[in-house]
Amino acid sequence: MPVLVTCECGTSYDLKDEFAGKLVKCPNCGRPARAPSAATPSPQGQTDPAFDRDTFLLRQQLLKISEKYDVGDEEGNKLIFVERPAHLLRNLGALLAGAAILFGGMAGLAALPSSTTGSAATAWLVVIGMLIILVGAFAAGIAISAKRHVTFYRDESKRERLLDILQDKKFQPITMTYTVRDARGRPLARLGKNWLFNMIRKRWYVWAPDGRVLFLAKEDSVILSLLRRFLGPLFGLLRTNFIFLPAGTEDVIGEFKRKFTILDRYVLDMTADPQRLMDRRIAVALGVMLDTGERR
Repeated sequence: MPVLVTCECGTSYDLKDEFAGKLVKCPNCGRPARAPSAATPSPQGQTDPAFDRDTFLLRQQLLKISEKYDVGDEEGNKLIFVERPAHLLRNLGALLAGAAILFGGMAGLAALPSSTTGSAATAWLVVIGMLIILVGAFAAGIAISAKRHVTFYRDESKRERLLDILQDKKFQPITMTYTVRDARGRPLARLGKNWLFNMIRKRWYVWAPDGRVLFLAKEDSVILSLLRRFLGPLFGLLRTNFIFLPAGTEDVIGEFKRKFTILDRYVLDMTADPQRLMDRRIAVALGVMLDTGERR
């Protein structure tokens, strides 16, 4: 059964059903559009009214142990409360446990009788022992520490949950990934960043639950990103801003910008995406991670 796609420019065209639900380019203007899928309801049909808009204002609450955000509309009316618990006591316990293993093991090696430390074989055993102690201390700290999930609520009463971002693993040395779930616990997407890419130009990926790359968020400029690495934020003049792109294109459909204020305030602007290619729940989740996930 053919799939009918209508582009923003007014062009309509048919595709084979194998393209249903996928991003395709208009043969007339080249803009990306998502082919409708009969099996999957459109984002507009399943989105909570709190997410049914194109512009969001994010404000981080200061002087809080856990990271907390208020998400509002253009007029500043609060729509969503976001919390990422710090798990301070548990993570402090993990740090202390790792330190105890490290210093206890090193003290044990230092207490070896001097008569046994002269041979080459013993020296190798000491080196191997030190490596085991280091790995053991690190592994114990990771095992005891808590994952830092992010939860979106209707308000600060936290009675109604709207969205979750789950940290997939405690330790991921190259690519950190997170799963976005809706209010019923169904996966919407996976978010992730590559630490190696971040050294030059920060970028985050958005994958569909089936593993397809849907969108990319990256710093707005290569030149500015390099200046930020060498000069830092420069009193706010080099604020780290991101642009959102559909995978495989250079068409900007959204922007995440930090406002020039003393407090942490951000604007998520998706007005360049009138077709709602990007589910606004995913866009807001990505915006929060671009701040808390980058420790800005």
